[in-house]
Amino acid sequence: MKITISTLSTDDKELWQRLYRGYADFYQMPMTQQTLDQVWAWIFAPSPRLFALIAKDENHNGVGLMHYREMVSPLRGKPVGFLDDLYVVPDSRGSGVVDKLFDRLQLEAQQQNWPYVRWITADDNYRGRAVYDRLADKTQWVTYQLPVS
Repeated sequence: MKITISTLSTDDKELWQRLYRGYADFYQMPMTQQTLDQVWAWIFAPSPRLFALIAKDENHNGVGLMHYREMVSPLRGKPVGFLDDLYVVPDSRGSGVVDKLFDRLQLEAQQQNWPYVRWITADDNYRGRAVYDRLADKTQWVTYQLPVS
């Protein structure tokens, strides 16, 4: 399978929506058109700095996506990268799509002068974690979330 990775363009909206709905389904998160429209707007706005990559097969079908952003690291006094979303359609898993997405993320991070890109994943995402263990260093940090009511 021939895979191309590119930054998301406005022509990719339908492909992106299909992929992002698949990602939300994977994590059993409800997805509304309002949320899709908001994320789409963020990707093409100058701020916040949210970036998106899309993977396409030789027939120009969307087979994967990656959302990442810049965040500041006060201890480092500089921005770093944060990977928010990564999704590969089930039929394309194991075909190298995720490796190509991470290769491109590495280039994008270098262009932004980020010293690293960090991300979190679900504890039970065993397949994803096997890939992450191969490509990156697992940190010592445990993630918490404070609900705001």
